[in-house]
Amino acid sequence: MKIYLINFDPLAIMSITLTQKEEDELWAEVNHNSAQQPEREPFAIFRKVPKQLGKGYVQHIEVHPHLWLAIWDYEYHDNVLTKIPESNHPLQFSVLLCGKVTDEYGGQVGEGYTMISGSGVQRQMLVEYPKSPYVGVSIHMSPSLLATFFPNEAGEIPYQLRLLAKGNDWQTLLYPETTMAIGGIAQQIVNCPYQGMTKRIYLQAKVLELMALQLAPILADRHGLQPSPRLKAETIAWIHYAKDILLAGLENPPSILELAQIVGVSDRTLQRGFRELFGKTAFSYLTEKRMESAEQLLRQGNITIAEVAHRVGYSEPRRFAEAFRRRFGITPSGCLLGKKSVSGT
Repeated sequence: MKIYLINFDPLAIMSITLTQKEEDELWAEVNHNSAQQPEREPFAIFRKVPKQLGKGYVQHIEVHPHLWLAIWDYEYHDNVLTKIPESNHPLQFSVLLCGKVTDEYGGQVGEGYTMISGSGVQRQMLVEYPKSPYVGVSIHMSPSLLATFFPNEAGEIPYQLRLLAKGNDWQTLLYPETTMAIGGIAQQIVNCPYQGMTKRIYLQAKVLELMALQLAPILADRHGLQPSPRLKAETIAWIHYAKDILLAGLENPPSILELAQIVGVSDRTLQRGFRELFGKTAFSYLTEKRMESAEQLLRQGNITIAEVAHRVGYSEPRRFAEAFRRRFGITPSGCLLGKKSVSGT
């Protein structure tokens, strides 16, 4: 296992950087001989935090077929940076009662925000876990269960929630506020007073209640996500200006920091504004518009794939082809030949 010290100041808190594989190997090693709960709770698994990272545990409970609940209660010795690779991701709901987790794109869980991580392709990112106690819950499930728990009149996933089931497309990341109701339910889950089958039944109800509260802002508006009232009118105007700059410069867009400086807001405000106005990060928004423009160019014909890649800002045709296939389910060459995409375009 490789461990890198990011901060070499002996008086400062150290940071440990791990790849996802290295972190998984640490957990697997320390829990190699971990047993399931006694017979009264065969559906629960306890995993100790690797001593190299901290102390505490994570409890995994299968509250329903293909639906797992994780309860965290641990503390890291140092700041931990995890390099998350690009990979397929299930639907996930997370609430932190103590601690904060951030990623390089401006996402934050804890200290006022929860997270809904849609199913689909999770992009590569660096996630930071500051030295801190962590208490919270996380729900992992197949997106098909949305039709089981929150069906529309036809017994299907409601259209407002389909953004959480992306398949081979980039996943949707949302950060609802931590309301008192959400915090209260999460606390009840952590402090579940029951054991055995009663515990499982109790947690089934609480998990559904927690998901419903996190999804409420989406389901309440017939158009899905709506602008948050926490954004000032002038901030909303600057975010739309930033969006226009991205659309006008798909070939060579500014970086997030440069874009924030151009429109006169902090990069954090810029990222939060994109999430709340458009339901995605600025980078995800840019990628989506690049792919839409690329598809239009390919459908028109009389152009090479390399030229299209260059026009939408990709210097490497291979990376462009991968992103295009992930978005539409076909290759750029297939689109150029007139094949239809998975989205039906």
